[in-house]
Amino acid sequence: MDAFSFPRYLAAKRSVDDQALNARVWGALSNWIKAQAADEPMRVLEIGAGTGTMIQRMAEAGLLDCAIYTALDAEAENVRAARETLRAWAPAHGWQVGDAPDGLRLHDAQGRALEIHLLAKDLFDFLSAQAGAVCDVLVANAFLDLVDVPATLPRLRALVRPGGLLYFSINFDGLTALEPAVDPALDEQIIALYHRTMDERRVAGALSGDSRSGRHLFQQLRDANLELLEAGGSDWVVYARGGAYPADEAYFLGCILHFFDDSLRGRPDLPAGVLDGWLAARREQIRRGELVYIAHQIDTLARRSAV
Repeated sequence: MDAFSFPRYLAAKRSVDDQALNARVWGALSNWIKAQAADEPMRVLEIGAGTGTMIQRMAEAGLLDCAIYTALDAEAENVRAARETLRAWAPAHGWQVGDAPDGLRLHDAQGRALEIHLLAKDLFDFLSAQAGAVCDVLVANAFLDLVDVPATLPRLRALVRPGGLLYFSINFDGLTALEPAVDPALDEQIIALYHRTMDERRVAGALSGDSRSGRHLFQQLRDANLELLEAGGSDWVVYARGGAYPADEAYFLGCILHFFDDSLRGRPDLPAGVLDGWLAARREQIRRGELVYIAHQIDTLARRSAV
């Protein structure tokens, strides 16, 4: 694999997410947005927005024809990449591009207008600065399994206007599969340890992660006084076609192995030599177009009550 780049990983993940996102949940979100009055812009806030792939996806689906989209990411590198990527993407999809102090303004001759704010800011700093609802739709893609959801969800709810929606997609739910096997017992041990690192993750001394966030979200939404509208599976399934992986998915798979390495390196219950041998075998499977990767995830769409 080429040297690891988080922005490139996020870009490579787009084709994987496109195939994974649950069509029923996405359809409910789309129908709701299209049913809203068009006399004022739709306000969308995305947390953990990465390089802007969700902006592209929603705009290509006609969901942002009159919108103000705030994209929040803690990594300045991702925000810079988002600006460059969106600037290159927009003309190919009929938009004219203008600069804004913190993002881009897109418009066209048909009257579409999309204002994009790109903020390099930590979510919790952003939350601390808000005094009320700031959006009609809140989006978080492949993000909630990185935070303490019971503590964070009520604060996210407060960002959404009464009657607005929260779209939480690609919530990991406790199953990783890599085929073909290298050593079944070792595979099982490594995957179990990898999941454990998610559950043991700490940020500022507090637990911040959940390897079964998808299933736990059902009760957590109720506890936060949010109405679940739709839910469904959004599994990543990555495999070669005709001996080659589509798009940049070979790089994506290399990144998944990088995350295994980064998470498990130095653990006393997994000798470095054993991990190195396992990773080398998996990388060779990618090179030969043999590795199949599956991760089970769940998408949800919830609503803040109008009362």
